[in-house]
Amino acid sequence: MLTFPFLTAWLQSRCRTDRGASLVEYALLVALIAVVCILAITFLGQAASSKFSGVGSAIQ
Repeated sequence: MLTFPFLTAWLQSRCRTDRGASLVEYALLVALIAVVCILAITFLGQAASSKFSGVGSAIQ
């Protein structure tokens, strides 16, 4: 049976990193920022719409 110690050591070192945990944390941060942005746009959009409606009705 052939063994490749370098390849085995390389694969083991790649599997023992915690890059997956960091990726999950970054994904959660991006999702939280997206939710905050959507909520802010929703509330500001409604406020701006009511202001524009008031200005439009005042012009007529």
